[in-house]
Amino acid sequence: MTFPSSSASVPSWLSGSDDAAPWKPVLLRAVIALVFGALTVFWGAPSVQVLAWALGLYLLATAFAVLRGGSVPAALAAVVALGGVGALLTQSDAGAALSASLALLVLGAGELVQGLRQRGRKVLARDWLISGVVGVGTAALLPFFISLGAHALLGVAGGGAIISGVLWTLSGLSLRHDAGGRRNGGHGVPAKDVN
Repeated sequence: MTFPSSSASVPSWLSGSDDAAPWKPVLLRAVIALVFGALTVFWGAPSVQVLAWALGLYLLATAFAVLRGGSVPAALAAVVALGGVGALLTQSDAGAALSASLALLVLGAGELVQGLRQRGRKVLARDWLISGVVGVGTAALLPFFISLGAHALLGVAGGGAIISGVLWTLSGLSLRHDAGGRRNGGHGVPAKDVN
């Protein structure tokens, strides 16, 4: 697994290399996860179509956010997007759950690897490790809830999304605070001192 060596290999609107605001892609991912999580909490009796559309759109949006954030290679983000397309196309409990499970497993494993590789070097390394564990755990649980239907599947996926959303919100706000402190005379904690 290798990452692009320069931002020239990824279009500028997709790359998360905006040094002025590195927190934006992190908060984007947090918002996506929290919106999906809220949907799963407040939708009382979802149909299989709601399950497929919700999971599919969540995975597509997550693929965009992780590609923009640069936390995983483009190939892994593509697998997550394909999982979203799979959920949209199958329109069944089993198809949506297995598509989401595969996508979350690949994303979680990629983040675990990235977190282990970047430990001590990148401020988000711990967050990638935690997010990776949550993603792999959610992926492992989804197949066991297929027989319980759309509500249970959305509950499992939404629970993982809420945990991830809270994690990425805290990370994004910390990055934003640190970036603002360096611009305003050094009152923030440097990123390398956080871990």
